[in-house]
Amino acid sequence: MESVDTRDEEAPLVVGDNSAIQSQNNHTRDVYILSFAFLFIFLAYGAAQNLQSTLNTEEALGTTSLGILYLSFTFFSLVASWVVRLLGSKNALLLGTTGYWLFIAANLKATWYTMVPASLYLGFAAAIIWVGQYLFLTLDWNIQGTYLTSTARSHASDYNLHEGRVIGNFNGVFWGMFGGHQLVGNLISLALLRDGAEGSTSGTTLLFIVFLCSATLGIILMCFLQRRDSKGEAGPQYSSNTLYASVISLSKSVITPLLNVRMILVIPLMAYSGLQQAFVWSEFTKYVVTPALGVSGVGGTMAVYGACDAICSLAAGRLTSGLKSITLIVSVGAFIQAIIFLWLILNYSGTSGVLGILYLILMAALLGIGDGIFMTQLNALLGILFKSDTEGAFAQLKVWQSASIAVLFFLSPYISLQAMLLIMLVAILVAYGGFLVLTLLVEKAFFSASL
Repeated sequence: MESVDTRDEEAPLVVGDNSAIQSQNNHTRDVYILSFAFLFIFLAYGAAQNLQSTLNTEEALGTTSLGILYLSFTFFSLVASWVVRLLGSKNALLLGTTGYWLFIAANLKATWYTMVPASLYLGFAAAIIWVGQYLFLTLDWNIQGTYLTSTARSHASDYNLHEGRVIGNFNGVFWGMFGGHQLVGNLISLALLRDGAEGSTSGTTLLFIVFLCSATLGIILMCFLQRRDSKGEAGPQYSSNTLYASVISLSKSVITPLLNVRMILVIPLMAYSGLQQAFVWSEFTKYVVTPALGVSGVGGTMAVYGACDAICSLAAGRLTSGLKSITLIVSVGAFIQAIIFLWLILNYSGTSGVLGILYLILMAALLGIGDGIFMTQLNALLGILFKSDTEGAFAQLKVWQSASIAVLFFLSPYISLQAMLLIMLVAILVAYGGFLVLTLLVEKAFFSASL
């Protein structure tokens, strides 16, 4: 978000043009409001999501609900842009936030009759809020493609900077700020949850009430956003024909990139980025953290994960300058996470005392570093390699990430931790192998073009 502020401050203004100054001030104000609103909403949702596999364990209610949620998100992404244009970006944002509020509220009385409908609705709402956030921030500048990458390219062009480095920096800032919600939300979980006798946990009701209050504050902040819809964005002209055209357009943006060999080679890395997140949210918290520290320890461990994720996102973004740096950074991330999986498969057994706690903190830190690397470098890689179809490339990223997350959550109740670790190890080897082949092809194409 710092990039937006810098852009606003450095943009040339006509002296005495109060309307232009007021417009810029309003936009900067809206960016701050939107950022804080997302923080309050996602610190509640992120921490609640981390607890699903440990709190809602009856018939795997928690993990199954999350699988339904991400499957719903995958499908509703096809019509999200049409809904946002029909309602207007601000109204769509407000509608989207209600899904997160209802999901948290459902946890106060977690049953199949509350969690499953809430998860289905949240899949729809999540698609709406992310598309709405994108349109809300881009309408005034008429930027095509994703906001972050487009802003980075414009900034690099305006100030004659290295495009790859700017894309990396902007992705690092964005994911670093967004990763902060894990730290705050999980620290709240750590403070309020207490382990009782015979595996019971106290403080859950108070915790979810606090989360509801946080999400409510985020929704209230959304109400103070200025309307920034372009003319004709909302209105009755958005008929079923427009819906059909929107679905066809987005379907093409998802299907057409699959004809590109570069996209085929990067898809395994996209899918793995979703798998490794879902692994931490479900398997790691349930089978590694909870047996050693109890449910109350999940918050503290995931706070470490979130902090390292955010710090690494900032650092990795700053170090990104092009394909060579991306290759090196991704290699480090793949190596770190592969070591964790091998450690869990071969040698790790729960250790009591201070040493056991240090082992868990180290694992959480390394997993967070890996996630920070994959998220920043994937976004930078797509922005660099797919300049002609940025929207299609990022649509692929969302589809493969959410689909792979849903698959892992659905598999979780039926396979052991050892089997899941083997799947993760194979997945990272395939993803990294495809990525290396991609880098070789790109370097070869660049070398041939320079001759």
